[in-house]
Amino acid sequence: MASVLIALGGNIGDVRATFVKAIANICGMTQAALIARSSDYTTPPWGDEHQEPFVNACIEIETSLDPHALLFTLHKIEKKFGRDRANERRWGPRTLDLDMIAYDDVRLDKPELTLPHPRLFERAFVLVPLAEIAPDRPIAGQTARQALARLSADGIERLPDLR
Repeated sequence: MASVLIALGGNIGDVRATFVKAIANICGMTQAALIARSSDYTTPPWGDEHQEPFVNACIEIETSLDPHALLFTLHKIEKKFGRDRANERRWGPRTLDLDMIAYDDVRLDKPELTLPHPRLFERAFVLVPLAEIAPDRPIAGQTARQALARLSADGIERLPDLR
């Protein structure tokens, strides 16, 4: 079984309710075990700043799917929740974004998939929730805690737990 870190994000609709359903779909469709789930965080938009704030979180799963099969399944789940990758603008609004951050310690550089995620260490909106569930897990020679110490987390706020 592989240990996989996945970032979740969105800023259209009831994102937190979408996360709950999406995580259930991820576990069900990949026959994965949910090992950890971060809190949800409200975060300023990144890249295209003229849009609503995002909600972000991270999960860790264990799955027997290979990275490409997992990516295919994550894209299928995004589509199920209304994401249209072919017709959206880069870094624009979305109902659900599922990014594979790390798959064990696999390094992969293919047009369709780069592991670990190539912009992980630039994005506090991923590192804050990731540091909550896997602060000291080495990813490409550093940890979420180390990478986060070099970035500003201004504007990122932990949301209260859902009841």
